[in-house]
Amino acid sequence: MDIIKTSTDWARAELFSAKIIWLFSVILILCAIAFSYWGKTITAKAFFIPLIVAGILLIGIGVGLYWANKPRIKQFEKEFSMNPREFVRKEIERTAKSQRELALVFKILPAIIIVAAFIIILFPAPYCRTICITIIVTAAFLMVVDSNTDARNTAYHLQLLNTTL
Repeated sequence: MDIIKTSTDWARAELFSAKIIWLFSVILILCAIAFSYWGKTITAKAFFIPLIVAGILLIGIGVGLYWANKPRIKQFEKEFSMNPREFVRKEIERTAKSQRELALVFKILPAIIIVAAFIIILFPAPYCRTICITIIVTAAFLMVVDSNTDARNTAYHLQLLNTTL
């Protein structure tokens, strides 16, 4: 097994996830503009600000994901050539930490969705409702992306553990 190819493929997949997040952020911003322009009801007009805020938030998340992983491709090759055993050890530690963080994310995001759903029921005002719907959509989308990230991270972690150098 070529561990450096596996590592760089993992980083490239993370870059793809960042691009998917950017695409969704653009869709949210376009929806906000459409609701603002063509929306006739108070609720439709109320979606503008929450969707813009969510879109900007997702752009930031995508940028962070991209900036964190783009340099890793060359960094992986450099670190692996210097000391392959140390590279694998560091990657095992990093992927284990990521697994713990993702486990926490999969507890927090559903809790956010549940709270937002209760707020919709308790406070049916248009602005409150649109904010909560936007939060639910954004959190659900992040769960979809993070479930893919979790599966990829787990597979990569197992490959690292099975590496013999």
